[in-house]
Amino acid sequence: MSGKGGTGKTTVAAALALALAEEGKRTLLVEVEGRQGIAQLFETQALPYEERKIAVAPGGGEVFALAIDPELALLDYLQMFYKLGSAGRALRKLGAIDFATTIAPGVRDVLLTGKACEAVRRKDRGGRFVYDYVVMDAPPTGRITRFLNVNDEVAGLAKIGPIHNQAQAVMRVLKSPETAVHLVTLLEEMPVQETADGIAELRAARLPVGRVIVNMVRPQVLDAADLELVGSVSRPAVARSLSSAGLGGARRGGHAERLVEPLLAQAEEYAERYTLETEQRAVLAELDVPLHELPLLAEGMDLAGLYALARKLRGQGVS
Repeated sequence: MSGKGGTGKTTVAAALALALAEEGKRTLLVEVEGRQGIAQLFETQALPYEERKIAVAPGGGEVFALAIDPELALLDYLQMFYKLGSAGRALRKLGAIDFATTIAPGVRDVLLTGKACEAVRRKDRGGRFVYDYVVMDAPPTGRITRFLNVNDEVAGLAKIGPIHNQAQAVMRVLKSPETAVHLVTLLEEMPVQETADGIAELRAARLPVGRVIVNMVRPQVLDAADLELVGSVSRPAVARSLSSAGLGGARRGGHAERLVEPLLAQAEEYAERYTLETEQRAVLAELDVPLHELPLLAEGMDLAGLYALARKLRGQGVS
C-alpha cells in the first residue's frame, strides 16, 4: 500500500489487513518506515521486531503486525546466509550494521523487502503458508517503484552467490500475480497526479498495479440539479424557506435573512469542491484500474473507525 503523504495510506493498509483477515484468515501487516503508525491505529504499545497479534477480525481471523528494523533485519540476513552469529552482533556493537544500512545504497530497502517476502514464503510444519495475506505499509508513491525494484538492481550487480539468489527470490514474489501494489489518493489535484505518475512508473518497471483507493471522501449533500441553482437562487425565497423551517422571523432584517448569505457562500464553496472532485474522478477513471472509495470519518479515526473502514473494503470486494 502506497500513497502520497497525507492521504492516509497507513490507515488504509491497516483497514485492508482487517478486511482480509476474515473467517479464520491470518494477515500480517508490515511497517517499514519506523513511524509506529500501526501501533497508534490499533491503540497498542510500540511494535517490537517480532510478529505480534494485534487484532481479531470478524469470523475469527487474526491480524499480526511487524515493524521491520533494518539493523536487526541485516543481522538476520548475516546469520541466514553467512552463519555469523555472535560475530554479527559484534559488528552491530562496532556500528558497522548502522553504517551499512545508512550509507550503502539500496541496502536498507533490500532488507525491508526481503524480510517481508520471507514472511510471504514461510510455511508451517504441515506445509501450509503461515499467513494468507501480507500487507505492507510501504513508502510514499514518489519512491515506491525504486523501493520495490531495488532487488532487481542488486541481482544485476551480484551475479552469483547468496545475495544474488536472495534478490532474485524477492523479485519473484514482488512481480508475481499474487502481489498487487495498491495506491491511496484523495480527490485533490496533487495526490491524483502523483497516483497517475506512480502507476506509470510501476508499469514501466513491470511491477503489478492493483487498485486505487480514494480515501476521506466527503458525503454528497447536493446533487447536480441543486448545484445549478446555487448561482441564481432567489435570496428572498431562501429567507422565506428558512423562516418556514423555524430558523428566525420573516421580517426584513430578521434572523432568517442574516443566514442567507453565509448559507449561499457555503453552497458556492461546496459547488467548487464538487467540480474539482468530479474532474479528479475523471482523471482516475482514465488510469484503467479498479477504483474504490472510503468515506471521511467526521468523528475522527479510532479503532472503531478502522473496523468500519474494513467493512467498507470488504463490501467493495477489495483484496
